Amino acid sequence: MIVLGHWGSRPVTISIKPNCLTVSIDGPKEAIVYSFDYAGRLWTAFLDDIAYRRGLDGKMVAKWRLPGSERERQWLMPEAANALIERIREEISGLYAAIQSGAVGLNAPLPPAAELVFERAIRFDAAHSRADAAQYDAVYKPVGILPPDQYMAVVLQATEGCSFNTCTFCSFYKDRPFRIKKPDEFRRHAREVQDFLGDGLSLRRAIFLGDANALVVPMPRLLPLLEVVHEVYDVAALGGLYAFLDGFSAEKKTARDYALLARRGLACVYIGLESGNTELLDFLKKPGKPEDSIEAVRAMKAGGVAVGVIVLLGAGGHTYAEAHVRDTIQVINAMDLSEDDILYFSELVVDENLLYARDAYQAGLKPLTRDERIAQGERIEEGLRFSGRTPQISRYDIREFIY
Repeated sequence: MIVLGHWGSRPVTISIKPNCLTVSIDGPKEAIVYSFDYAGRLWTAFLDDIAYRRGLDGKMVAKWRLPGSERERQWLMPEAANALIERIREEISGLYAAIQSGAVGLNAPLPPAAELVFERAIRFDAAHSRADAAQYDAVYKPVGILPPDQYMAVVLQATEGCSFNTCTFCSFYKDRPFRIKKPDEFRRHAREVQDFLGDGLSLRRAIFLGDANALVVPMPRLLPLLEVVHEVYDVAALGGLYAFLDGFSAEKKTARDYALLARRGLACVYIGLESGNTELLDFLKKPGKPEDSIEAVRAMKAGGVAVGVIVLLGAGGHTYAEAHVRDTIQVINAMDLSEDDILYFSELVVDENLLYARDAYQAGLKPLTRDERIAQGERIEEGLRFSGRTPQISRYDIREFIY
């Protein structure tokens, strides 16, 4: 439902969607746009040519693009994030007061659901935002990373950490050991997440089983955890279950296992292939061989589960570049991906805290420039051949992740 009106000389559009409330206020030069979940949390905002996104942990990222340049991003300091929250709250409060007084002429009355979100959004000041983030911290261990199409999922941490945790290009789970939750503990966690999200659950699409490698859990222990998910959530209504799994561990599950998991709601599994070159995987200290990932993907697809395959662009620098392209093409072609699958190209992001930075320096690797990384992805894509309809192929920038 869309309600139109004018606030003085400024046109106003209020969009009441099944998952959120979006308010657009046109200005002399551009519109400002705010979106809130049904718990009143700010979700996204666009003002002063800058797009903002608030995560459930209270962190906020700003993104913008200047003419002729690449997209820029910056994580706001807490003070700046709080100031933005207050600025938006004040504007929404002023608009709602004007609506209530009749100063904003609307073409239709606001439905009760919209009235409720306005009232909740007005109460969501900086103090409320900090309290909300504190509740998030009480419910979750840090959510390290998600595939881009899962940023709006309900994350349920059936496991914590990563089962091997040796990859030199990843530091998301170095601070905690891998463990599998027992059903009672997981049930408490699932309900705490549900309570935390509240009416904001309407904004969420799908359920993502965390952490890094949740499907490594043996079937006798995994199935009771999935039963807990179905007990607490309407899995089908949310869009199914999704999870990460490394290719090395994946060989322990058969096509029959995946068929059973599919009947329990598993829709897609994401595998960090990284590269089809064995020597590069060894350099990255990634367990297993490319053949393991091929077998895993075939088992998943035979069981009726879609796959998301992630390739790391720039890994190994110029030393491994040619072999990385050649062997990755060969491995992906052997997977026989189809239209239900996703292929992600993720550029290697290196900082001084990664073991990869030390290893690359000691090995004398010359890194690829950003243009060279993009060209590497294009070369891989050009070499791919699919027997049926092409899977979705997309970029994956871990620097933009916010949950």
